[in-house]
Amino acid sequence: MQTVQFELEPDRDHVELNQLLKLVGLCDSGGAGKAIVASGAVSVDGQQELRKTCKIRAGQVVTLEDTDIQVVAADHR
Repeated sequence: MQTVQFELEPDRDHVELNQLLKLVGLCDSGGAGKAIVASGAVSVDGQQELRKTCKIRAGQVVTLEDTDIQVVAADHR
């Protein structure tokens, strides 16, 4: 199982699920991300997620196949 950490932008409290898949490189576009989510292949915190634009917030874990994406808040230094 591969784990990827995704840091939210400092001015955002969430990222849409289809965009997250694109931003971490698991698909080529937001449209492809929507298709992956619609196929039922994605889970959020262990539960299948079918809402393509579901808001993913810091502390949540998104899983696609053998990849876990840990979403963390921006580091305010």
